Amino acid sequence: MIDYLIVGSGIAGICFAETLLQNGKTFTVLEDNSTSSSRVAGGLYNPVILKRFSQVWMASEQLDYGLPFYAAIAKRISAEFDFKIPIYRKFASIEEQNNWFHAADKPNLAPYLSSDIIHRKYQSITSDFGFGEVRMTGYVDTAVLLNSYNGYLDQNNLLLKTHFDHSKLIINDDFVQYETLSARHIVFAEGFGMIHNPFFNHLPLDGTKGELLVIKAPELNLDVVLKSSIFILPIGNDLFKVGATYNWDDKTDLPTEAGKQELVEELKTLIDCEFEIVDHFAGVRPTVKDRRPLIGTHHVYPNVHLLNGLGTRGVMLGPFLADKLFESIENQTALDAQIDIKRFYKKLGIRLDS
Repeated sequence: MIDYLIVGSGIAGICFAETLLQNGKTFTVLEDNSTSSSRVAGGLYNPVILKRFSQVWMASEQLDYGLPFYAAIAKRISAEFDFKIPIYRKFASIEEQNNWFHAADKPNLAPYLSSDIIHRKYQSITSDFGFGEVRMTGYVDTAVLLNSYNGYLDQNNLLLKTHFDHSKLIINDDFVQYETLSARHIVFAEGFGMIHNPFFNHLPLDGTKGELLVIKAPELNLDVVLKSSIFILPIGNDLFKVGATYNWDDKTDLPTEAGKQELVEELKTLIDCEFEIVDHFAGVRPTVKDRRPLIGTHHVYPNVHLLNGLGTRGVMLGPFLADKLFESIENQTALDAQIDIKRFYKKLGIRLDS
């Protein structure tokens, strides 16, 4: 018998797997990428919500834990995937500059927001009002991370590539069994696929479709992430990721012409050089209406757990939340009420035994 089964091998799943490795636990990951949005994510980590100039929830704690965590993974799998790069917020007006200065004076935002307006000139980018620089930012190449990490798991016989059939899970008092596998616990990290999970699909996972382009623009000499209504992320060889859209109605992971045109139109307001669309991706982010993750243990089965709802900030949240869930399971450490799935129980009419 092993300690854990992990269902899902996206960001949430591999972060929990790495947490188990670091704590000497045995496990098997069941891979089913049919609904994963991790591979098509922009992968940015940024402690500031630039639309409102406010701090991301527990941003410093996430970065303090997550960056060394990714460094440990990079060493384990001998792959480079974490790239430090500043984010420049393009200002559209004097009012936006003033809002930036006001935010940069706040103690919780001062470490992240430069108090200087940057008037650097970039070829093909008009910036009459300059830029604001966000510090402690970067991006995770999620495709490299997931491919390399899952390859590592596969080489070490820790990965089983299969579609998970929830009806085949047998839950006993002190262990679970799935086909030939027995484990003390099972952790579901299925992303938007949770809507098909009979143990947790009563929870309010909303799902937000996002589309992203990869463009080639040899004349765009950009060495930072440019953020306005969309982001432009340089990834080398004159290639840039451009994203992202937000669609709350379409729950498919198929790229659309409408999504592409939306990004192209926004891109043309930011740059005035020629570009070629090299690739077009789409995925459904596992989002929640209250903008907090879904973490915790099933209200009936104490060995069935959930790690989900990472939304648009999966690379920041993944390591931090994996650790919180592990501590909750192994050491009965209380989860923050803002992320614990128990926050929805009263509304759902679920009562817990005292």
